[in-house]
Amino acid sequence: MQRRDWIIKAMLARIRSTLTAYPQAFWILVGSSFIDRLGSTLIFPFFALYITQRFQVGMTQAGVLLAIFSISGLAGSMLGGALADRFGRRGVVLFGLTISALSSVAMGLVDQLGLFYGLALFVGLLSDVGGPARQAMIADLLPSRQRAEGFGILRVIGNLAWILGPTIGGILATRSYLLLFILDAISSVITAGIIFRLVPETMPETEAQEGSIDLLQTLRGYRQVAQDKLFLQFVIASMLMTLVYIQMYSTLSVFLRDVHGLPTQGFGALLSMNAALVVVAQFWVTRKVSRRPPLMMMALGSGFYLVGFLAYGFVSGMILFTLAMLFITIGEMIVMPISQALAARFAPEDKRARYLAFFGLSWAVPSMLGPWMAGMVMDKLDPRWVWYAGGILLGIAILAFLRLHQIASKRIDSIDQSRKPAASTLES
Repeated sequence: MQRRDWIIKAMLARIRSTLTAYPQAFWILVGSSFIDRLGSTLIFPFFALYITQRFQVGMTQAGVLLAIFSISGLAGSMLGGALADRFGRRGVVLFGLTISALSSVAMGLVDQLGLFYGLALFVGLLSDVGGPARQAMIADLLPSRQRAEGFGILRVIGNLAWILGPTIGGILATRSYLLLFILDAISSVITAGIIFRLVPETMPETEAQEGSIDLLQTLRGYRQVAQDKLFLQFVIASMLMTLVYIQMYSTLSVFLRDVHGLPTQGFGALLSMNAALVVVAQFWVTRKVSRRPPLMMMALGSGFYLVGFLAYGFVSGMILFTLAMLFITIGEMIVMPISQALAARFAPEDKRARYLAFFGLSWAVPSMLGPWMAGMVMDKLDPRWVWYAGGILLGIAILAFLRLHQIASKRIDSIDQSRKPAASTLES
């Protein structure tokens, strides 16, 4: 009994220590992100299923639609990064959430494929505007030594939503996809209200002083980002890795349904297991890996991805599907917070949102090409080649991260770990 009480007290002490180590605005932003993520996880994992079922098309056409989302989303993200560095983070985040709410309802109502193509272009352009601004808020609020853990906490809270979202979404999807879109819109509205009332502007003063610079000049700042060779190599390596990872949310559900007969609820259970493990272990994993060379950890996480995704080309049965997802989840817990923190550390303070927006290429390009390429394979070749090719790409990504570790370590290590942004002075 005494030992149990001691363990409980130790856990409570750790929780209090964690809560007081971060500013109040950070926790509010994290909590509001949970609400927003809960809405998106109701529909996003089943989006490919929705398109193929609603419009009676194959994965190739579904991949084209997802590519349109990605192409327009890339433009919107770049615009959002420039806007966030020019005018501030908060307003851009609120605008993105408002558009997201409206577009969710619209996507649930459109019943013609041609109209959905046009809507995809509009939604991708405007609903992704707030992404770089929200990431920049996290980087603004935390010093560099805390960012990996901060992004890890954000993932834990987000994956709490993944525990509930896919399971609930899988059940509701059998009855009404429109309800999922409406619930997603409601979550965006609630999130916008919380940020509007409780989260202050976080942009550092050095960026705020750029008020005399117009938006066109701010957009031209991307030229400097693109000329940062080490950062560009990091983005390309991350792009190869994400090209495989993105299949978990676009292709895997259709593959398991068509090749192995796994129902929607079964796929939802896999994603919920993934999210539960992140909630339980993410913070511990992040603390361990954040003390080690970050690019080496990117290679390690990619190695776990390789084992997990390649396994889907060979195994069958729910137990082995779950084991493969376990490897993917471990890789995810290593890679996600480290990659976001690294992107922020590469960035000069006055271009932080633009660097983070440019890093979005590592997601936008795979999201654009990955579902389409995988759809072509699934419709015309042996579907298992999606996972065989994924193993090859991940092997290349691992080698790229290892090489980048050798040539970029001096720059990474030279970052002032104790630097605190102006926004971190907000009291908790």
